[in-house]
Amino acid sequence: MQLYYSPTSPYVRKITVLIHEAGLADRVQRIPASGTPLEPGSLPLAENPLGKVPVLTTPHGTLYDSRVICRYLDDLAGAGAYPTGDALWRTLVLESTADGILDAALLMVYEARLRPEEMRYQPWVDAQWAKIARALDVLEADWMDHLTAPPLACPNIGHIALGAALGYVDFRLGAREWRLSRPALAQWADGFLARPSMQATVPPA
Repeated sequence: MQLYYSPTSPYVRKITVLIHEAGLADRVQRIPASGTPLEPGSLPLAENPLGKVPVLTTPHGTLYDSRVICRYLDDLAGAGAYPTGDALWRTLVLESTADGILDAALLMVYEARLRPEEMRYQPWVDAQWAKIARALDVLEADWMDHLTAPPLACPNIGHIALGAALGYVDFRLGAREWRLSRPALAQWADGFLARPSMQATVPPA
């Protein structure tokens, strides 16, 4: 299998963390790809017409979108990142919340990096951060029982997605100091980000 990736993409990080946790590292060849919505660069347009990474080529065809790829890899390895029964739905909501944090954070980054300064719109940036802040508040208030449940051999996909999301907020939006008013979530994040799979996938500065 071949994974088209950017080392700073948090969506890619979800996949590479799962690859580490599931013991698939020797089965996935990594192909660097980079670009932006304005300039696709070396992004694999033939494999993903949306011009995004991650993209995974497999014996079953080409897959894109981190949620699709993670589900495929978990099924391939039998890693158990997707629980069964009622726990599955809570796990998928956590993954969706984490991906929503990433979506908003990426829009903030694009606003600063891709728009000329005179065209930037601060209320738009503030609105994206408000989404992130609300999500973090809900995680702090309502999700710590799920996050701190006894760990499994492989974390579930909600844990992995949230680890990638919080790592990206630290990486790109660290000045927002999200930890100050969310001590329980911050403690969880510090522990999860110390996992070997997270340490092995830290984006380059």
